[in-house]
Amino acid sequence: MSAIAIEGVSKRFDSKSGKVLALDTVDLDVASGEIFGVVGTSGAGKSTLLRTINGLETPSSGRVLVNGDEVSGLKGAPLRALRRDVSMVFQHFNLLATQTVAQNVAMPLVLAKEKKGIVAKRVREALDLVGLAERADYLPKQLSGGQRQRVGIARALVTDPKVLLCDEPTSALDPLTTNQILDLITKVNEELGITVVIITHEISVVSRIADKVAVMEGGRVIEQGEVAEVFSRPREPLTRRFVETVVPQRLPLAVANEVSAGRFSTVVRVVHRGGSARGLISDLTKCGVEVSLLHAADAVLRRQTVGTMVLGLNPGAVPGSETKALGLLHERAGIDVEVVN
Repeated sequence: MSAIAIEGVSKRFDSKSGKVLALDTVDLDVASGEIFGVVGTSGAGKSTLLRTINGLETPSSGRVLVNGDEVSGLKGAPLRALRRDVSMVFQHFNLLATQTVAQNVAMPLVLAKEKKGIVAKRVREALDLVGLAERADYLPKQLSGGQRQRVGIARALVTDPKVLLCDEPTSALDPLTTNQILDLITKVNEELGITVVIITHEISVVSRIADKVAVMEGGRVIEQGEVAEVFSRPREPLTRRFVETVVPQRLPLAVANEVSAGRFSTVVRVVHRGGSARGLISDLTKCGVEVSLLHAADAVLRRQTVGTMVLGLNPGAVPGSETKALGLLHERAGIDVEVVN
């Protein structure tokens, strides 16, 4: 079942120079219980897209459905109910400096005029989940950046939402803290079954935790699919540039010089998924060719691994060994082969 369905959504804004098209006929489907990543450069339309999901932006055309309800058709109490079901985690935490951790987390329930006993219980549970129960009486200035983001996540969870929207939640954090926050978001998804949409300009964030990914450019979704599929077979130039930052395709200079010098009869790049390249070099050797591993890189995704190997092949003493080896490569399940030289 779809938690979020975005159907032909466009969004235009007025500016001094005329209409600006921030979203251009976007179609996305986010399944219930999955983590969906949206990646793109600045100005791609990611934040505008996110804001259409919780009703902060109304599409100029098309529609957004959350759990079957069209967001733009909601007013008053139904819209307030939607915003309890669809919580947001922000890039810069957005905490009130004069309020304690517990008071910041309680804010959505206080504004909803929830009973004090229920507020206290839910705040306690949310802080336990994010590992900050002992910091309940601290002020934000007494916390690290990672702890502040945990408070932001606890505040988003206190309403018991069905969907969690994360707007660049790790871009202000160092790499170690980023991993901790991503682990926490994964925990929230797995233990509570909450659907997560995370937007980012860092493809490494998507590779770590997402089930599916959409790549945006100029207000359009140019590519989308299972993370492993997009990482192993990127079609669009922008997607390939993003993936290159996680699974390098370019050969190191020393290896490129070795290839250019003609030391190998054939050079192939092998992209593999889910351990499909295990034993590959041994199997190629059995074909009678000499195999040299020139370069390798792997990315550990949420569900499996994607990697690349560059192999140099030279024919052995057995006639036709190289042809046989190339045939084996092309027939092997779970890998894609490109002849580099």
